[in-house]
Amino acid sequence: MVLVLLTALVTAVAVSWAVLTPPFRAPDEAQHLNSVVRLAHGGGWPAPGQATMAPAVLRAQVQAAVTTDLPGRYHDRPDRAQFVDVAPPPVAERSRVGVPTPPPGTPVAVSTTDQMTQHPPLYYAVAAAFLRLTGLADARWDLQLLALRLLSVVLVLPVVPLAATAARRLTGSAAAGLVAASLVLFAPQVGHVLGSVTNDSLMALTGAVTVWLCVRVLTGDLRYRTAAVLGLTLGLGLLTKVMAGLALPVVVAAYLLAPGERGLGARLGRVASALGIAFVVGGWWWLRNIVVHGTVQPDGMGQRFEDREPGGAWEFWSTAVWRLLRSSVGDLGWLELRAPTPYVVAAGVACVALCVVPLIVPGLRRRAAVLLGFPALVALTVLVNAWSFYEAHGWYAGIQGRYLFGATVAVAAVAATGAWTCLRRSERRTAAVLPLVVLAGLVVAIGGLCFGLVTMYRGPGDSVADALVRWEAWSPLGGAGLGIAVAAVPVVGLAAVLAAALLRGRPERAGDGGPGLVSAGPGPAGS
Repeated sequence: MVLVLLTALVTAVAVSWAVLTPPFRAPDEAQHLNSVVRLAHGGGWPAPGQATMAPAVLRAQVQAAVTTDLPGRYHDRPDRAQFVDVAPPPVAERSRVGVPTPPPGTPVAVSTTDQMTQHPPLYYAVAAAFLRLTGLADARWDLQLLALRLLSVVLVLPVVPLAATAARRLTGSAAAGLVAASLVLFAPQVGHVLGSVTNDSLMALTGAVTVWLCVRVLTGDLRYRTAAVLGLTLGLGLLTKVMAGLALPVVVAAYLLAPGERGLGARLGRVASALGIAFVVGGWWWLRNIVVHGTVQPDGMGQRFEDREPGGAWEFWSTAVWRLLRSSVGDLGWLELRAPTPYVVAAGVACVALCVVPLIVPGLRRRAAVLLGFPALVALTVLVNAWSFYEAHGWYAGIQGRYLFGATVAVAAVAATGAWTCLRRSERRTAAVLPLVVLAGLVVAIGGLCFGLVTMYRGPGDSVADALVRWEAWSPLGGAGLGIAVAAVPVVGLAAVLAAALLRGRPERAGDGGPGLVSAGPGPAGS
């Protein structure tokens, strides 16, 4: 029951972000919508740099006042109009988005480029099919945005039980699994981004399943069936984003370091099976890019700014690492709504500390090192690519924490293992701490939503009531729908805290997720 409630709580938080975030105010939402609509209307998948924004989507952006600044922006720009000064268009007057983009070969202006065709098309095909099935392929832009945001929430929903079962299998502790499920609540950016229109939602799902299967391998599951499912999941991830490719070394390491009596030849056979299936399903896309475009991932946008003189290495790395941390935890919108620095520092230090613990404990370090290899490789790749661009052009580019969200289960499972280790690997102690963890996560989640409300909708001199009225005016939902969204998080959250508290006297039931949830069972405790 606790796992069911924690899953419901994380879902409620993501739904709240889906209805709270102003239109097109999550990273690249307009471009994601544009590519989805293009596929929904048979517009195909143009070469990188050749896809343009549909006039209907550009018109929707104008109606959504995307050129204005939100009130909580980290610094004022006097030359920009303010979002709170714009009257939202009446719901009935909002335009419909259903016009395909111009055909390939049409001259492309950088300001109207849709760079999403630099990615594989799987997410966009799924989202386009969803719009067609729901009859929203020609709907108003605000309804399309909300529907696709909710689709992202559905895609991300399995991350919570997968984090729980991964941690439980690593530790043999049901309570540690529930701690892992709770940790997602501590990064408001996760709910904000994964409750938006984004291919990161499908990347989070495929990454979560990949990590969960690697945990099974690391705890002795060396069946060919597991290798086949792992290859299929990896392949689907490779048809979503290039970041999935950074899980390949993790898969190889998991098989080589897994316990069991299988020899090296048998292990390599399973690695070959997994990687071969992954290539057939999705890896071919990247080989095709090399053959056709001469690079693994071509640039879909091109140069947007004039070059400027770069600073030194220390200036770049200190700034880039800090930006990556901030944007992983709580910076909202287009990263211009910056979370309080003390919280970012505290969350970063706590996460690193909990993840380091298993790395120094015999019996845990190999598994932890393999799993943390995924987020570490993603972070290193992001920073190295950004450094290359910075040296060439003097701009910080591509430094966004959302690229790490495919490794959410890896971080949550290892951090929960660290917490369990600090509690002397005691099921009873971990179950006793669990209600406090859930309560703290609930407070952070609600605090993040309140922070979003005031930074997005409350202008200077306005009250919170004024912000709520403005939110309702922009939303396609009525006051009743928003009221349900507002109430769901605290109601479900308090139920989860109460259920966790009831486990203190019977920790052996901590992992009882009820029927229908993934159940991996506890794995062996050694490495």
